[in-house]
Amino acid sequence: MSIKAFRVAQEGNLLFDSNASTLDEMTRELPEGFYTTFSTLANGTKVLGLHSHLQRLYVPAREIGLNPSVDETELRARIAGLVKENLPKESRVRLILAKRSGAIYIGIQYFEPISEIIYSNGVHVITTELSRRSPRIKDTGFIASSVSERKAIGKNVFEVLLTKNGMILEGMTSNFYGIKGKSLVTARRGILLGVTRKAILRLARGRGMPIEYRSPDVNENFDEAFLTSSSRGVVPIVSIDNKSVGRGKVGRWTKILSKAYQLYVQVRSEFIL
Repeated sequence: MSIKAFRVAQEGNLLFDSNASTLDEMTRELPEGFYTTFSTLANGTKVLGLHSHLQRLYVPAREIGLNPSVDETELRARIAGLVKENLPKESRVRLILAKRSGAIYIGIQYFEPISEIIYSNGVHVITTELSRRSPRIKDTGFIASSVSERKAIGKNVFEVLLTKNGMILEGMTSNFYGIKGKSLVTARRGILLGVTRKAILRLARGRGMPIEYRSPDVNENFDEAFLTSSSRGVVPIVSIDNKSVGRGKVGRWTKILSKAYQLYVQVRSEFIL
């Protein structure tokens, strides 16, 4: 899918030439910075947790005394204007705040939701001994340092799970969860606290699921497993490193949380403006 890339300036969104065919390629063309990625909902009019996504830029900027090129209110307006051009289709958006200059960049493309077959059949994932340098911050340096791992994602591999000392932390672009009985197991430290993750934990507690905050062992046996991200929701995992999870099928609790999250999104998504 083609990408349009812009630098956000006071005078407007300035289109710049990019040869990138993916948002990751576009990111590697730009100065190092903080970033966030999300997709629109409701025919391009809403986003789940947009304020939280934008804070991934503005909070670390404040911490290092960086002055972004526009404030959050203005950035919302710029995003809305670009997304409007793709209506009624959904958009996938990446925002990057350059660490040195404070310049904000926007990459935007049409977003095609993943196939329903993935949700019904589940996906296969693999692990790698890799973790984020600054787990609480989405730093574009991680995209550059994980190029080889990202190339592993393809037809038979949906996601690569990051591990440290044999313990699963998260996915490269997602959060990870295992289920044992009705208990939800997910790392608390060394991970990015995703917008969708917060909703899933709330929904799980609301359905009586105990939550174990710990990094699971790569070889741990789960009854079910899944990953989450803001653009893909709840994605069932049926195998890790070619080893079946549970019975190798999408499990009951994963289905329950997936349906609950779909309803949550409908109610909690916010208008861009």
